[in-house]
Amino acid sequence: MSDTQVQAQLAIEGAFVKARINPRMFGSFVEHLGRCVYTGIYEPHHPTADSHGFRQDVIDLVKELGVTTIRYPGGNFVSGYRWEDGVGDDRPRRLDTAWHSTETNEFGLHEMAHWLTAVGGNELMEAVNLGTRGTSEALDLLEYANIPQGTALSERRIRNGARDPFGIRMWCLGNEMDGPWQLGHKTAREYARLAEITACAMKQIDPDLELVVCGSSSHGMPTFASWEHTVLKETFNDVDFISCHAYYHPEDGDINSFLASGVDMNSFIHDVAAVIDATAAELKSTHQVAISFDEWNVWYQDSEPSKTPEGIGNWPQAPRLLEDSYSVLDAVVFGDLLITLLKNADRVQAASLAQLVNVIAPIMTEPNGPAWRQTTFFPFALTAELAKDAEVYETQQRSTRHETDKYGWVDSVDSVAVRTRDDSLAVFVVNRSLDSAADFTVTLPSSDFTRVDVSTLHDDDMSAANTVDDQMRVSPQTNTDATLEGDTVHVILPAVSWSVIHIRK
Repeated sequence: MSDTQVQAQLAIEGAFVKARINPRMFGSFVEHLGRCVYTGIYEPHHPTADSHGFRQDVIDLVKELGVTTIRYPGGNFVSGYRWEDGVGDDRPRRLDTAWHSTETNEFGLHEMAHWLTAVGGNELMEAVNLGTRGTSEALDLLEYANIPQGTALSERRIRNGARDPFGIRMWCLGNEMDGPWQLGHKTAREYARLAEITACAMKQIDPDLELVVCGSSSHGMPTFASWEHTVLKETFNDVDFISCHAYYHPEDGDINSFLASGVDMNSFIHDVAAVIDATAAELKSTHQVAISFDEWNVWYQDSEPSKTPEGIGNWPQAPRLLEDSYSVLDAVVFGDLLITLLKNADRVQAASLAQLVNVIAPIMTEPNGPAWRQTTFFPFALTAELAKDAEVYETQQRSTRHETDKYGWVDSVDSVAVRTRDDSLAVFVVNRSLDSAADFTVTLPSSDFTRVDVSTLHDDDMSAANTVDDQMRVSPQTNTDATLEGDTVHVILPAVSWSVIHIRK
């Protein structure tokens, strides 16, 4: 262990709760991209496949991961998608221009509904195509999915095997429509008008739908903030969420700044919240719009696994795309991003880890082979287990600070504390320091607590990863450098580490 040079103290005041954590905070994302669907969640000839063609080994890991909502079917894919292709018996093969692949449409809305039942009834968050299509097609999909019976499209759904409606409550109005890479991308004004028309029309069918309007594709977009203001001013009273998307990776080898990526995510959330509040004031509206952080992760966007196929005659089916192998370093940054989301639970009411299987994912598979957990699996699973439906405390933290090239001076330790469903406490904490262990002290709201358990994700080799040949090379280990005396917990956090401190009565 490195020398202890970092000092941090966290004080929990039990009388002050910031927000309840919406279970939707632990959502994920299944896009028709690479091997996320085909040979990911769906592989009919796999030894573990059930009667629907779903891989049972993946289902078991998804249950362990603890995801709640699933955003589907995209992503960039949705901006060219015809939902009708994925229902019924006659399913055409199509070109997917988003990822330069062939889409067989063997898996569609009905299969996703069956799969969600298999993993425990998770909520479906459906995206509509506002890139190449529009309001009419969105209404058709809503009618097909949610109207019980008696119309042409609802009866078509019944003939296709689903007597009961799917009952989808949460809908994304397109995807990343500000991005030049997006099929059918639009200016803020063009998108805002289409989104408002579509939102009003969908709520004429069902006023209780929850709608997500597209925010900026990243904090660094040239149109950021002005896009949010234009879109929200047009749609404010008819939508319930505005989206944020963010991906992080080391830039020019700057690991020190990469470890502080949560600083940017936190600023992004605060900036979007400020636009929401300013727009509400401008419109004199009492309507509440929350943030759906429905794409977030570590993603090495310029790496070889992220390169899409090329050539007019080269449209592979379910190619290996975006299959990043995650290290301990990546998992620590990932854990810090989760901490940031929880700290902002008063504004972020939904989030979707992008993505679930194979594609920048916590779960990896091999065709006709095994499924295993990446390093990022563990912070998500342990956080979901303890923080789902929990309450975030108002806390005070003091920490040694260090300087980064990208974000200036940052806290070397970042943390959040929650009160769990069983009235215990959980503190999630990262040590961002590259070379120093942290002496971390937690002051509890009372001395009624009698037990502390600490699990730490760390390795002396921060590039260590889990692979098909060594599937449990990295996993959280019991941290024996933890004590509980009266109302104080004391623990040593290794450099570049993520930990969960569970404190019980």
